[in-house]
Amino acid sequence: MPSSPFMPLMHFDLTDLRLFVHAAELGSLTRASQRQHLSLAAASLRIKALEEQAGMPLLYREARGVRPTPAGEAFLHHARGMLLQSEQLRHDLQEYGAGLRGHVRVFANTTAVTDFLPEILPAFLADHPRVNVDLQERPNAEIARGVLDGRADLGIVAGQVDTLGLQTIHFSTDRLVLATPRGHRFARRKRIAFAETLDEDAIGMQQGSTLQTFLAGVTERLGKPMKLRIQLSSFDAMCRMIGAGVGIGIVPESAARRNSDSMRLALIELTDAWSVRERRILVRDQGRLPRHAQALIEVLQAYYATPAGS
Repeated sequence: MPSSPFMPLMHFDLTDLRLFVHAAELGSLTRASQRQHLSLAAASLRIKALEEQAGMPLLYREARGVRPTPAGEAFLHHARGMLLQSEQLRHDLQEYGAGLRGHVRVFANTTAVTDFLPEILPAFLADHPRVNVDLQERPNAEIARGVLDGRADLGIVAGQVDTLGLQTIHFSTDRLVLATPRGHRFARRKRIAFAETLDEDAIGMQQGSTLQTFLAGVTERLGKPMKLRIQLSSFDAMCRMIGAGVGIGIVPESAARRNSDSMRLALIELTDAWSVRERRILVRDQGRLPRHAQALIEVLQAYYATPAGS
């Protein structure tokens, strides 16, 4: 695309980007130049050249250091992304040089990372010995953003999520249930509203997990927090604590049923509409995905097309 007077074509290298990021983060061009092993004069010239190309100041120069201008904040965001992508490129090329033929980056919610992908991925990796999977747990909003900007090839989300115009592939339906010890006063109930459970001691997922963040939003709207006794890193650990009588908890039905007999759990259906969540895979363009990424989507779909995965 030809440049225009309103959007100049910018030329910079990774040293420029790293220097700018260091200057913005450290608040000092002197310290940033030291970090990059440059003289202060050379660093200053590089930043000035960036600003001349941008056609506007990117840093405020102040008595105590520097800080990004509004345009500099935007530049900082993109510079960080470009540096991350360059590092991923370097890492990928090293792996390809060692014989790797495929790499799939997946951003997924808590349930996917801790519950069903550990069951699915071993067989997939055994069938594709020269493919690596980089699986990262992220909040739903960040999953969609990561796929859109290319940090992830696939995203796995559940429930109401802004998909940012990405292609979506439905592969299963998830249900959240209330799990209690079998001697609990709720154990004989068939259905219950989440709001009715908030006076009880609760077991939750760790802070920052997709499910716990979602439930925190629900309790904020209800105006009453959960009485969390302990927060754990997996649904199986939650079920063990619930079975031991420490409290009650909201867990995916698949994890609850897997543990119901061994942990002596009672499972109660939630009446809240949000308890039923459609699981979807997010992609930028399914037709342009590498074959190994397509294969992972097919494995997910096939797993939930069988009774074992339902």
